Parts: sequence; C-alpha cells; structure tokens
Amino acid sequence: MKLCRFNDDRLGLVDGNTVRDVTAALDVLPACRYPFPRHDLMIANLDQVCKRAAELALTAPAFALDGVTLLSPVANPGKVLAAPVNYQKHLDEARSQVEIHNNMASHIAEIQRVGLFLKATSSIVGPGAGVRIAHPDRRNDHEAELVAIIGKTVRNATHADALQYVAAYCIGLDMTTRGPEERSLRKSIDSYTVLGPWLVTADEIRDPYALGFTLSVNGEVRQSANTRDLILDIADLIVFASSFYTLEPGDILFTGTPEGVGPVVPGDTIFTEFDGIGSMSVGVRLANA
Repeated sequence: MKLCRFNDDRLGLVDGNTVRDVTAALDVLPACRYPFPRHDLMIANLDQVCKRAAELALTAPAFALDGVTLLSPVANPGKVLAAPVNYQKHLDEARSQVEIHNNMASHIAEIQRVGLFLKATSSIVGPGAGVRIAHPDRRNDHEAELVAIIGKTVRNATHADALQYVAAYCIGLDMTTRGPEERSLRKSIDSYTVLGPWLVTADEIRDPYALGFTLSVNGEVRQSANTRDLILDIADLIVFASSFYTLEPGDILFTGTPEGVGPVVPGDTIFTEFDGIGSMSVGVRLANA
C-alpha cells in the first residue's frame, strides 16, 4: 500500500494518479496524552491503519495526485539516522573532489570506521515544501537515497531478522551544505531532509537490495545507481544502528547516496525516481523567499 500525507495533514491512499482521502483510518490509533510518546503513532500501528484505509478507500473522496501538496509521509519520527559514503564510487568521489571534502580528504573514511550520523527532525519536509537554501554563498548539494522507515522497536538486531523491523520505504533527499563543520550541522538545516512522495509498505518492495534509482536537476541526470551497490546493506545498517540506539517506530534510516552528487541553486528542480516507490519533484528556493 502507498500512503501519503497531503494538504492540511490528511491521510491519503495513493492509487495511480489518484489520492483517496482515508484520514478517518487514523481513528484506530490509540488515544494518548502528555507526555506524548517519542515514536510515531501511525507507524507503530501501520497494519491496523492500512486495513482500515483499504476499507474506507471504496467510498473515500478522490483527488488528483497532481492537485495536492505532499507532506512528509512520517509526521513524528523520533530520530533520523543517515549513512555517509555508503557507495564505493561516492567514497572515491568524496575523496577526489575538494569541493566535497573541504581540504580534508584524509577525514573521508569508510562507513565501517565513521559509523552513522544523526539529522535534526526539524529539518524534515515533504516534496511539496521544497528545499530552502539558507547559505547561498556555499555549495549546496543534492543526495538521493533509499529511506527505510522503522516499524517496530529493536535493540541489537541480527542480520537475519533486521528487515522484519522495516515497516515501509520512501525516497529521501539528504541535502547538504559543504563546509568544515560536522555533517550533522550542515545536513540539519530546515528543509534539508526531504521525505516522499509517500511511504510504500515493505510487503510491496520485493527486493530492497535491487532497486534502481535516478536523480536529475532541471532534466539533467546526475545520479543513477542501484541499491545492490550499497557497501553496508539495509540489514547491515539496522544491525549497526541498533547496536548503539534503540530503534523505534517511525525512526528514519537514510541508507546512503551514490556518486554524482552536485550543487543546486534557487530556481532548480530536483526530480528523483525509485523502482517500486515512485517519483517526486522538489523545487529549490532561497530560505527567505
């Protein structure tokens, strides 16, 4: 099933070029009060939400997909984890281009050594919001990634069972401002974590280890890769992450970007497309525009 958030926090079931408003499916969520849970309630109860959404879809109001504003498909993730340099060709690229490594090529190490990093949840937007460039005097790069959405609480997962903790997948743009500061700072700018266009439940993705994807800017293809080329695959990343953190429903895992990262400027349009998920178009503008 493909579920999106759209317009004023409506829940939609995506059916081809149509979005069916199944917001009433959220009535199955348990009531809660302060202190609110630190995980995403919808993702924690995704099976029940999907079941009710399927029932409602038969008579739900329908909207044209190109006529709605798409929000992040996950509203309240507890944390965003991201994998740096997790494709060999991107590792080579990062070490060879001074614009990327900022005169610190020796600091660009293998993911097995540097581990994962965290991004601020305040940086999350959907494709409808677009990317807002806060530091136009610097290089601001696009990075297309497969995103796994954690569906169940886990600590110390094993490789054999890791994928059972994935509720869904979506497309991610891990935007970054180049410079000498820590990754987490430069990648946590408002709007620099784009999620969308919707979530696709894990049962619809037959093989997440073999998804082809592309990214283009203004029609020019810049990134073209396949998740089979990940250095640490999705299960490896869940094992790694859960050895340090308890992963909880709604946590977001960016799996890494391939070679071809490059700058964008206000006025550009980023288009990404993933096998089995779909595509999203994201505009770029100045932060204060």
